[in-house]
Amino acid sequence: MDDDLVFKALADPTRRRLLDALFERDGRSLGELEKVVNQRTEMSRYGVAKHLRLLADANLVIVRKSGRERLHYLNAVPIRLIHDRWIDKYTEPHIRALTDLKALSEREGHDND
Repeated sequence: MDDDLVFKALADPTRRRLLDALFERDGRSLGELEKVVNQRTEMSRYGVAKHLRLLADANLVIVRKSGRERLHYLNAVPIRLIHDRWIDKYTEPHIRALTDLKALSEREGHDND
């Protein structure tokens, strides 16, 4: 997995909007996704397709042909890998400290009973 491609893909609000739309309902066509994007901004079909291509290059979107249509599906695995690699490890010590503090506080509370 290329973290740089995933970060680049996630950096753009239009691409995040497309991912949110696929999270809400997977298997959307380019036309459906164009309508989602154009609820907030005016973007050409070509512009939406370009964003979808970048998401596909980052492996965040999987494209499958269904008859004459190309349907787009969310692939959340790269986001999870980013979370595990870049977010989880930085929050873990803080969470552990809070749970240790909670356990200590509860033990001291029981000692005073």
